[in-house]
Order: sequence, then C-alpha cells, then structure tokens
Amino acid sequence: MTEKSARKSAIVVGAGAGGVATAARLANAGFDVTVFEKNKFTGGRCSLIHHEGYRFDQGPSLLLLPGLFKETFNELGTSLETEGVQLIKCEPNYNVWFDDGEYFELSTDVARMKLEVEKWEGKDGFERYLAFLQEAHRHYEISVAQVLKKNFTSLLSMARPAFLRHLFPLHPFESIYSRASKYFWTERLRRVFTFGSMYMGMSPFDAPGTYSLLQYTELAEGIWYPKGGFHVVIEALVKVGERLGVKYRLSTPVSSVDLDSTGKHATGVTLENGETISADVVIINADLVYAYNNLLPPSSYGRSLQKRSTSCSSISFYWAMDRRIPELTTHNIFLAEHYRESFDDIFKRQMIPSEPSFYLNVPSRVDPTAAPEGKDSLAVLVPVGHLLDENQGIGRKGLDVQSKQDWDAMVTKARETVFKTVEARTGARDLQGALVKEIVNTPQSWKDVFNLDKGAILGLSHSFFNVLSFRPKTRHPSIERLHFVGASAHPGTGVPIVLAGAKITTEQVLEGFGMEKPWDRGRSKGKAETKELDRVQTLPMLSNIHIALLALVVIIAMLAYRSAT
Repeated sequence: MTEKSARKSAIVVGAGAGGVATAARLANAGFDVTVFEKNKFTGGRCSLIHHEGYRFDQGPSLLLLPGLFKETFNELGTSLETEGVQLIKCEPNYNVWFDDGEYFELSTDVARMKLEVEKWEGKDGFERYLAFLQEAHRHYEISVAQVLKKNFTSLLSMARPAFLRHLFPLHPFESIYSRASKYFWTERLRRVFTFGSMYMGMSPFDAPGTYSLLQYTELAEGIWYPKGGFHVVIEALVKVGERLGVKYRLSTPVSSVDLDSTGKHATGVTLENGETISADVVIINADLVYAYNNLLPPSSYGRSLQKRSTSCSSISFYWAMDRRIPELTTHNIFLAEHYRESFDDIFKRQMIPSEPSFYLNVPSRVDPTAAPEGKDSLAVLVPVGHLLDENQGIGRKGLDVQSKQDWDAMVTKARETVFKTVEARTGARDLQGALVKEIVNTPQSWKDVFNLDKGAILGLSHSFFNVLSFRPKTRHPSIERLHFVGASAHPGTGVPIVLAGAKITTEQVLEGFGMEKPWDRGRSKGKAETKELDRVQTLPMLSNIHIALLALVVIIAMLAYRSAT
C-alpha cells in the first residue's frame, strides 16, 4: 500500500472560519481533505461585498482576541505576517453615542480612559473601573484556559476540579449588567460597559457575567482591523490549507451525510447534483441546527435543537457614500434611550425596537482601500429578532405589523431610524443624499444564503444552559466519525472562539484515529534560557522591620507569661 493510499480522508461541509481552520489542521496532520461549500466564496459570514470600488465586511468587521488567531497560524507552521495579513489597531476602540448628545470614547489608552470615566463618576469611579478590569481579566484568563481550550464531552466534564473551582468566580449565574452595576454607579457607564453582549447575540440583562471578558480583551488587547477586510484572514487560512493539500469545491452544496447500513457510522456525503463522495470522517461546519434537521436523518435531538433559545438576527445595511462622513470614527455604537426595553423587543418579542441600538462601522476610516478616494463605505448592523414560525404572533411593543414580521416595513423603519439618529447625535448632515448604493441583509437573507436556522446570525444562545456541557457536542452523540465545528457547537460563537473550537474538534478527530497532534511536536524544545534578571523571585511576606517588631512582640509576650507564672 502506498503512502498516499494509506492517508485518511476527511470531508468538511462548509468553508466558514471553523471549516477552513479545521481543514488546514487536518491536512497538517496528514489527512486528505476536501471542503464542500454551497456558496461561490469562502468564509461564510466572514466574506466581503464589493461595489464599484467600495468594500464592505458582510459579517465581522473587527478582530478581537488576537492571540487565538496567532496561535492558529503558528500551529500550522506560519504566521499572520508571513501570510501577508496586516492588522491595523483601531484607536479609539469606539465612540458610544447617547440620546442626550453626549458620547463616551472607549480606548486602550489608560490615560484617556481615566479622563472619560472620571468625567462621569469622579476619582472613585476610575478606581472602580480598574476593579472591573481585574474581574474581567479573571473571566478572560479562566475562560481561555478552562473553556476555550478544553472539550466538554459530557456533564462530567464540568466536574473537573480545575474547572469547578473557577465556576463561581466566572459569575455565570449573574448577568453582565448586574456585575457591571457593582462597579459603575451611573446608568451611562453601565451601558458603556455592557453593550458588548450584542456580539454574543444576547441582551446584557440575560448574558452571563462571564462575558465581560469581551470588554476586557477590547480594553487590554485592543480592537484590530485586517487591512483588506476581515476575509483576508480566512483567505490566508485557505491558502495555508491548499499548500498542505486541502481541496476546495465551491458552489457545491451537500444534500446529505451518508451513513452505513447500521446508521451509526458516517461514510461520506451526497451532493445536490447526486454525486457521492466517501471519506473516513465527516466534519460539519454548516449551521449545526440546520445540519441536524436537513443533512442527517430526522431525530428527536435535532427537533429539540430547533426549540432552544437562539441569538438575535440583524438588518444590515452596506452603504456606498459619495463623500466622507468625518463625524464618524471607525467603530460607532448608538445606544437606545430606553436601553432595557430595546433589548426586550429583540429577544422577547423578536422584533425591531421602536428605537434600536445599532453598530456603525466605517472601514474606510482605518483602511483607505475600502472606498474610492474622498468617499466612505458604511456598514450598519441593527440587531432584530430572529425569524418566527408563520403562526407565531408578535408582542404589542416594537414595530407591530399585523402580528407578523414584515421585513420590508422593518427595513424601512431601520433605515429611517439610523439616518435620523446619526444626524441628530453626531451633527452629520444629509446622509441619505450622500448615499449612492445600498445593499441589505435581513434575517431571511441570512437564512437563505448561509442556511442559518431562523436567520440567527450568531447561532444558538449563550445562556448558561446552552454552553459548556449543555452546548451541542463537537462529536455526534450516536454516529461515529461525524463531528461539528462552528458557532453553535462548543465552545461557541465569534471567529476567535470558533478557531479555538476548530482545534478542539481536530484533536478529537485525531484521538479517534490514534494520531498525534503536529502542534504538540517539540513544544518543550527550543525554549530560551531564562536570564538571571528574568527569574521569578518570591519576596518575603514581611520586611525586616516587620520581622523585628514581630520578634519584639513575641519576647514581650513570653516575659509577660513568665512573670504571670
């Protein structure tokens, strides 16, 4: 048997961030890998939209947790820099705009943050801000070490002593808002330090306090933008995989996962054109809920996934402007006056709020290649409820369209609200007059283009009973050689989190075949010798003065005892 014929084969369904990273890792481990993607482009939601010199990020427009990106490339024997990926630091992180005309500038610059926090909460407020960072730092470090780099294959996984002792310090049973309220005493700053839960597709009043780690990574590590758009990171991973032998078949939808006669072993896939491809293992990077209910035989578990709480969806506008809008920075957050009510409209009533909070990105502000000279490209994300079943009614608040989700009406409402809000709060003028081209994504288009269940842009929710051992597993519970990677699988949503999940899934596949992990080879080799100046030294708990005083107290106590006896 030749070496080539002895290689194990793998099929990856979906070329999103998780699928691309998993394919590269498997190829690096010696697998013959083929990736099937329904669309004509890679990256899934991490893709680009182009229009006559304007460029828009269809999904993510900022890069967080840069360490997880660097780790992925390094463990594939390369680096972001080697692959031509240039990360640009965004400063400030955001301008957060309020309905009263004020704004808060979030930054990694401690001096700037001191001025901003003290402006609203005084000297003590900055001290509390540092305490908030300390707690968020713990959330971040524990989560990376004990969640993002560990698999949770059963409920017993949560009983690991290394994890269990950290459970309560992670504050999973309190909301981000309630934790922030302990450190920030004004409603303004509570909103500034909790809106980030929107990245998880959750309300800050429901998202576990653990996710303050998102604020921490922004404030401690910064917000970054890949020059050329977020897709350049995915494109670099595709090229790394192709050098390792990965084959990509785009515009090639998969209709089903093939099983053996027992129905308990994946053997390959059948394409929509009827072609059948065999493989030793199948990894699904398509939306997990969609896959269970469309690519696999019907099951009670698949139906139960459709009933789980999911993240929100969005109405996303991509606007080509005929001039620059100087009042806007790279990243802008506009918060609703009725903060809690706006989230309730989204997550409890599945509507667009009458006054939504929204995110506005100007990529051309930090990367001039995103728009023609002297012009701007704008991307606006307005969080809205996910798609409902036809028979489901809508609550009374928000935009009530005859008890149904009328997306045309919601798009019109969202557009008008965004123009009105931006102009009122920033002083920008006649935005609609500067608009030369509009492209729109709605919950329905998210579902149609990317097979997202209910059009939920971030997959399943991240409430406590939807994470860790409760989240869908990276391996099918009853079908061998069938694995999952992506937003709705462990460890969760967000590109850096999905990259961590790609490593977890790949290692599980390799363990199943008894194969070694290439990135573990020589890990302990080549470590530089620690210089004397860099050695960690344990300082005495007490100074010489304290020791002398303690000795004096002991002597006095002994003398007193003797005189008493």
